[in-house]
Amino acid sequence: MADEQEQKPAAKPAPAPAAPLARTKDEVLADPIVAPVTSAMAGAFLHAKEQVGEISLYVTPDAIVEVCRAFKAHGFTYLVDLCGVDYSTFPGHAGERFCVNYLLYSFKQNVRIRLKLFVAEGVSVRSVTGVWKTANWHERETFDMFGIPFTGHPNLERILMWEGFNGHPLRKDFPIRGIDTGARIYPEVFPPGGGPMPGSTGKAHGDVNIWKGPAVPLGRSPKGEVPETKQVEAPQGGDEGKADA
Repeated sequence: MADEQEQKPAAKPAPAPAAPLARTKDEVLADPIVAPVTSAMAGAFLHAKEQVGEISLYVTPDAIVEVCRAFKAHGFTYLVDLCGVDYSTFPGHAGERFCVNYLLYSFKQNVRIRLKLFVAEGVSVRSVTGVWKTANWHERETFDMFGIPFTGHPNLERILMWEGFNGHPLRKDFPIRGIDTGARIYPEVFPPGGGPMPGSTGKAHGDVNIWKGPAVPLGRSPKGEVPETKQVEAPQGGDEGKADA
């Protein structure tokens, strides 16, 4: 009888809830997480937005130190990271080439915010080493990888590449295959594992010598094989006793 009854059509699934409207700049700036600073320093913020629940504030370059110091005073005592971004090949980007990102964390509120500062090539950014000591190595790495200088840094020098290295590896115009550092062409000058120093090759510091030779694959290690082992049967107790006798 149940099979003869007409089956009702399955109910249509409920439509997915509409995504919440993105908050405006003024709404983000008025968020209680950042309002104590943004309301007191309104002229220091060019833009603000929220993405995946995290707030990003776009700061004027001349106010970055004061903004960082103010946020530290309001509980953002941990500078999680400071890094650069090269927007030169980013689709639709029409602003300055580089961006410096400051990721701050508040242990008390258990929340992160991001400060963003755009700067043109060759323009210095004020160092925040006076606010967070850990910014020392972060700024050195950003200088090394992107060539962004930091005014007021106590010891601004390369931290990953050696002094005299031509170029900045995380710039979008840096060759993906790398560059010839000089050791390939001057083996009598550079010891194994060494590299060129300023003026050692007679070339300008900014001269990037792109390796134009063929790409030689290094190959792969042979597949590991486990040799077969023969199982040896254990002698019976009685036989073992006779042998010992």
